[in-house]
Amino acid sequence: MAPALGRRDVIAGGGLIAVGGILVACGGGESASEDTAATAEPAPSPSQTADSSTPESDPSTAEETDVEDAEGAEEAASQEAVDGLASVDEIPVEGGVVISDPPVVLVQPTSGDVKGFSAVCPHQGCLVSSVESNEIVCPCHGSLFSATDGSVIAGPAAEGLPAVPVEVQGNSVVLA
Repeated sequence: MAPALGRRDVIAGGGLIAVGGILVACGGGESASEDTAATAEPAPSPSQTADSSTPESDPSTAEETDVEDAEGAEEAASQEAVDGLASVDEIPVEGGVVISDPPVVLVQPTSGDVKGFSAVCPHQGCLVSSVESNEIVCPCHGSLFSATDGSVIAGPAAEGLPAVPVEVQGNSVVLA
């Protein structure tokens, strides 16, 4: 029969295992990976890998694609700035969309009536998760808020969601 381990033996053994793990993780000297890192060539970028993996790739086509991609990204960024937070089409009637940056929930309680509220629950600062049947839902503790005025429908939140001024410009909802 093996001798019983005392409390001190168990704690000391656990400490040794932890220290050993830290030493292994931190490393103590030169390793093959450090030598390799100093002499290794940088990894190719995804575009280099894609170009080199297709033997029939035409360099002029690749340049045109890169230019088109850059132009497309610029147009998307420009369009996003024009579009604002969301398009009216993205906000369902009796529903809404939650935007994390800035933390705003956009709702459309009735067709054409778009409103904005803070998406931060006043109970403990959680981000609300969805809008269902004109109720804004906080997933952390189950608080419900009215999509028509942001007031509390069910707690634990004691205060409603503050209004965030938004306006519709064309088909886009922007901060007012």
